[in-house]
Formats: sequence, structure tokens, C-alpha cells
Amino acid sequence: MLQAIAFYLFSTVMIGAAFLVVAARNPVHSVLFLILAFFNAAALFVLLGAEFLAMILVVVYVGAVAVLFLFVVMMLDIDFAELRQGFLNYLPLGGLVALAFLSELVVVLAGWALGGSLAIAHPTPEGAANTEAIGRILYTDYIFYFQTAGLILLVAMIGAIVLTLRHKEGVKRQSVWRQVMRDPKEAVTLVDAKPGQGVGP
Repeated sequence: MLQAIAFYLFSTVMIGAAFLVVAARNPVHSVLFLILAFFNAAALFVLLGAEFLAMILVVVYVGAVAVLFLFVVMMLDIDFAELRQGFLNYLPLGGLVALAFLSELVVVLAGWALGGSLAIAHPTPEGAANTEAIGRILYTDYIFYFQTAGLILLVAMIGAIVLTLRHKEGVKRQSVWRQVMRDPKEAVTLVDAKPGQGVGP
């Protein structure tokens, strides 16, 4: 009974916070409501016995992503009134995306209502905690997919750096190759001069 009350409480607060993320006029308030939604989602994961996912949600999304959003929103001078003026121009495309998500949600709910399962369930080994069970599955059955995802993210990060890197003229940059291959004659020489003793040429 207590678990059911907690479930409905966290679910109601999370849905309300998710709605306020979109409805809030102040972008800073939207980010704060997003953090509230993340915390309630983590609480729901705890009720489901997935404490590892709850910890990841709080550490990664609340501790990094949401804080980054808040920092960017507060530091950048963005004219949100001007951005809202083009809302109607993107309304048809947004409606199509929302319809696609709604259809996927209907398929998932229909499969759940008919008693079927759309996911592959892995039973938790006896005597293993939730985190240990996820680690066994992730690093045994799905190790190649996991490593492939890491390589894709690495390539995406390098590509983003290369695409946004612009070399400006007149700006001095560090050249590691020139530093390693420099001639000792071109380097600065430190001389320990005694008091009253001049430094010769």
C-alpha cells in the first residue's frame, strides 16, 4: 500500500514537472523543473528495484547535463521572445514528431495490455545485486555493442571539435612539434650569477 502511494506521488510530481518544463516562460525555471522531474524519475527507479539506474540518472543527468543546461541558459544572452515568434513555423513538423512518439507509445501500451513483452528480459542471478547483474550482462553479452557505442561517441566528439575549430590569424598557438625539436641554442639559458658578479656574453 505504501509503495503504491509513493508510486502515484512520484509519478504525479514527475508528470507535472515535465509539463512545466515546456510551459514555463523563464528558461531557468524550465531547467529547475527538469531537475525535479529527474529526481522523481530516479525515485521511481528505486521503487522498481533498479537502484543503479537511479544513481546514474541523478549523477549524470542532474549532476552534469541539467547543471550544464542551467549554466548555458544563465550565461548566454538569448532573446527567447524572438525564438518564440517562429513557433508556428515549426508547428507542423513538431506535430508529426509528436504523432510518431504517440503511436510508439500506443504500440508499447497495447503490447503490455495484451500480456506480451516487447523487451528481452534477463533474469537476475541468485545472490547478485542489481549493479552486479547489469555489469555481467553489459560486459559479456553486449560487450561489442558497448565498445562500438563508445567508439561512435569518440568519433562524434572528435568530429565536433574539428568542425568547430577555427584558426584565427595573429593568435599564437602552442606547437608541440617545434618545442620537442627545438635547437638548444635557441632555448633560454639560466645562469647562476653570484652577488657582484656580472654575466658575460
